[in-house]
Amino acid sequence: MTEIKKTPYTEVDIPKPTGVYGQTKLDGEKAIQKTFENYFIIRTSWVYSQFGNNFMKTMLRLASERESLSVVNDQIGTPTNAVDLAEVLVKIILKDSGQYGIYNFSNEGQCSWYDFAKRIFEINKIQIDLQPILTSSYPTPTKRPAYSVLDKSKIKKAFNFFN
Repeated sequence: MTEIKKTPYTEVDIPKPTGVYGQTKLDGEKAIQKTFENYFIIRTSWVYSQFGNNFMKTMLRLASERESLSVVNDQIGTPTNAVDLAEVLVKIILKDSGQYGIYNFSNEGQCSWYDFAKRIFEINKIQIDLQPILTSSYPTPTKRPAYSVLDKSKIKKAFNFFN
């Protein structure tokens, strides 16, 4: 059994993809590094917004269709607002610092998917019977990491981001 990481991932941790999606992201990083001398690779997690397909929109849709939901409570990560991510990318590009490389970015804090769903419903004033469940009770074809929190200290220091 693989030991579950309990500290945020840094940019120097060795990636160990758990599925095809993670492997293709890593392959993309390697291709960029091989092709370009100067690059920015931004690793992020749990991206959500009012557009596209994402967890927040799925929860809001399901809440309009059901009276109760069960959401996994044993996968921990950090939701990333797409607007915040876009603003960070623009700042990095405009700063033109020459500090190329791999960086982690997500919003602050950490939570489970259940906690995230609970907050989505609170903010949107939605009353729903929300139940926490274990990943083992919700089998999916895609294996997801139990812990995917990112350490953002490198990007904060390099680009003077303090929030």
